[in-house]
Amino acid sequence: MITKDIHKAKTVLLKNDIIAIPTETVYGLAGNAYEEEALKKIYLLKKRPLNNPLIVHIHSLEQLHDVAEEIPEMALHLAKTFWPGPLTLILKKRANIPYIVTSGKETVAVRMPGHQLTLDLLQQLDFPLAAPSANPYGSISPTSAAHVEHYFKEQLEVILDGGECERGVESTIIGFLNDQPILYRHGSIALEEIENNIGRVQIQNHSTDQPEAPGMQKRHYAPNTESYLTNNIEDLIRTLPYKKLGVLSFKNSIQHENVIHQIILSKNGDYSEAAKNLFSALHQLDQLNLDAIIAERLPNEDLGRTINDRLERAIQKNPEE
Repeated sequence: MITKDIHKAKTVLLKNDIIAIPTETVYGLAGNAYEEEALKKIYLLKKRPLNNPLIVHIHSLEQLHDVAEEIPEMALHLAKTFWPGPLTLILKKRANIPYIVTSGKETVAVRMPGHQLTLDLLQQLDFPLAAPSANPYGSISPTSAAHVEHYFKEQLEVILDGGECERGVESTIIGFLNDQPILYRHGSIALEEIENNIGRVQIQNHSTDQPEAPGMQKRHYAPNTESYLTNNIEDLIRTLPYKKLGVLSFKNSIQHENVIHQIILSKNGDYSEAAKNLFSALHQLDQLNLDAIIAERLPNEDLGRTINDRLERAIQKNPEE
């Protein structure tokens, strides 16, 4: 049921069941971060591998100390700068965080979401919420309550409706090794903005069998429709004759008789607007019964880097490789 009723959401969570929550990035599947019963339900519903850790959502900087310890000063600086907001920190976990949350690791991923409805809910709970994105594992992330309902209409008692997500792509994830910052996932805060605050950041966002953070899988965020990622849409269209094509471009319009539907992420070339529209556009194109989707690679700067990361994980056919 799609609702704005926090009381209903709280009632379900207190039964160790799970709900969908809005955040400024994407919608999440949320359960009590202290209760293994609820956490197992998240993994089962998503069909998410147990080696892929969850993010713990808190309502205040003070609550950070309930779930993490030995917090580096640089992490506290980032939290004070960007929270509430789309930044996740990888920190040493406290003993009260079950290992199912962290996939057996001694570190926990934590953030304070920048969505007032979910913050209001968190403030009424005696526990933080563990929440990955509210989609089946590997599928396109949801940026509206309707997307969540499409995936899980029969399985969720409550989908808390917070409107369309303001940011549209997941949080940036930063961890620390010997107090030095490491970026594990490009996200809604551009790398340049992080480095303007704390200096140079090492990047380790490659895929692995034991990911340090969510969103590091090679195949992720994927539409069901055959899809291509390219630097030159027009050239690729010529290699796909007789196909009904959907086009996802950054800022320019493409004219071709085979293009059945086109979505421009930002006609003004605004990276933030493009990021906000990315997953919604992929959802829309994926439901049009097309033969193929062609997505355009963006300039590899600012949030263009984040969008490219999502497209590269979503789309395995890259004609330039």
